[in-house]
Amino acid sequence: MRHGKKFNHLSRKTAHRRAMLANMACSLIEHKRINTTVAKAKAVRQFVEPLITKSKEDTTHNRRIVFGYLRNKHAVTELFREISTKVADRPGGYVRIIKLGNRLGDNADMAMLELVDYNEVYNPKGKKKTTRRRRRGGKKAEAVATPPAAETKATEEEE
Repeated sequence: MRHGKKFNHLSRKTAHRRAMLANMACSLIEHKRINTTVAKAKAVRQFVEPLITKSKEDTTHNRRIVFGYLRNKHAVTELFREISTKVADRPGGYVRIIKLGNRLGDNADMAMLELVDYNEVYNPKGKKKTTRRRRRGGKKAEAVATPPAAETKATEEEE
């Protein structure tokens, strides 16, 4: 039975688990994408998303709270400077887990963990949304109807 088991302990003692999650979160912040097992990816997502939410408001208190979890001042600086500006308008869901298949050595389920706003394949910023167009003559019919009147006025002004 799983009474009271709120999160995955990942077969580690508390200190080892916290250190591992902090290291993986720092790697994710630094590299924007890491490969790991699915279980660890889900645990890191739960660990890092509240920290990213805290980074949206850059106060000394929030920096100290985040530093208490990550224990890496370079990761905290990167989080509060670059990542927080990119995710400022996003209400949550900063991390994406993409399953990759099984690892060859021990057949473990592997996953890629990435920050959503840093993947240009899934959400390209430069590409604008296009709409489907039909050839019904809506704009073309209006364009054909208006130029003769405009042309007659223009020719009268020229003469």
